Amino acid sequence: MGRDLVERARKGDHDAFAELAGAAISRLDATAWLMLRDKDVAMDAVQNALLRAWRDLPALRDPDRFDAWLHRLLVNACIDLLRRDRRHRFEVVITDTSPMPVVNDATSAIADRDELERGFRRLDPEERAVIVLHHYLDLPLPEVAATLRIPLGTAKSRLYRGLREMHAALDADARLGPDVRERRPA
Repeated sequence: MGRDLVERARKGDHDAFAELAGAAISRLDATAWLMLRDKDVAMDAVQNALLRAWRDLPALRDPDRFDAWLHRLLVNACIDLLRRDRRHRFEVVITDTSPMPVVNDATSAIADRDELERGFRRLDPEERAVIVLHHYLDLPLPEVAATLRIPLGTAKSRLYRGLREMHAALDADARLGPDVRERRPA
């Protein structure tokens, strides 16, 4: 992002801010969707982050860090929405002992993707944020830590813990079998 564009936006230039937001919107949308897995909720998170960015922009200390600052606002908005949603959600496990046939074609690829999706949804918002920034947006861990304003060691431990929890969730799903996974809410 251009420093002078950020400076103009900090002084209240709506057009400059619109240009900054327009340049970042596709990456913000992708990040929000990866964290929230719901298009409408992701759009809300992006809107919340952009509103907060406009409101707090005059307080931005380093205009060269606008992009990282904006992503931090978005990640925080996503975490807030995940926490709010988690308070209203509960999981019920239904067991069925009837065997299901094994299918190895395009449906198994979809099942694998769905299985990963269920594992991802079980992560805490903080772990999900680190995994999205590191594995999906290809940010190095020091940049992930800076974006989230956490120590590098914390980013590493959240990444390790999140991946370990996903692996455990996938293993548990594998032991339950496909018939139970299909009926279990994400």
